[in-house]
Amino acid sequence: MNKLIFGRYIPGNSLIHQMDPRAKLVASFYFIGIIFLANNWQTYLLLAAFTFFAIYLSKINLVFFVRGLKALIGLILFTVFLQVFFTNGGTIYWQWWIFRLTEYGVTNGIFIFCRFVLIIFMSTLLTLTTLPLELSDAIESLLKPLKALKLPVHEFSLMLSIALRYVPTLMDETEKIMNAQRARGVDFSEGNLIQKMKAIIPLLIPLFVSSFTRAIDLAYAMEARGYQGGDGRTKYRKLEWQLLDTITILVFVLLTALLILLRK
Repeated sequence: MNKLIFGRYIPGNSLIHQMDPRAKLVASFYFIGIIFLANNWQTYLLLAAFTFFAIYLSKINLVFFVRGLKALIGLILFTVFLQVFFTNGGTIYWQWWIFRLTEYGVTNGIFIFCRFVLIIFMSTLLTLTTLPLELSDAIESLLKPLKALKLPVHEFSLMLSIALRYVPTLMDETEKIMNAQRARGVDFSEGNLIQKMKAIIPLLIPLFVSSFTRAIDLAYAMEARGYQGGDGRTKYRKLEWQLLDTITILVFVLLTALLILLRK
């Protein structure tokens, strides 16, 4: 649990850290969109090189990303399993009952694995290099046109930033509860899948109680500081779009053009 990196912030002075949070947010969602343009080895190698270069510019150790990926590796491998053994097409390497290992299945499985890893790396890079408050300001700024439809943009961005902020906190709390249960003799690694799921049930009640207590304390703290919503509020932190942000967006447009050219 404590290896989950999504939602954590690492202070730094890299080019990625210095970017406007709006540019990083737009670039992250843009990357998730264009990754579906990749359909061969050349395009995935291009995206992988681009992602690792972005990580290099952030000056964050790649080992940190790899270790954090372990928290989601089960979901990734399950999705890859479905692609590998239930995709038909090409040469059949092996077949038994409803399972079939084919050429297209292996290729799709590898591509799906790469797609998951690259999306997780790029999404995590956003949160590792952006303060939660800056991310909230960026979301509110990008959704500002929706105010014309009477939507509570400020409250929506506040909820997202609070949820993002407390992801690592809840993971740390879960780890503490699991350690306490282990000290009382509970073994979460023994037995089959059903027994492991039953062993996790005792974690839910204290985790829910802790979450609600933390939410109530946060509400009291906001009320004590006079929080009244987004109407009439001024900004202490002002977002400034820089030349670096414009160059970054242009680089992503160039990346899109290269992906289109390399597609089969």
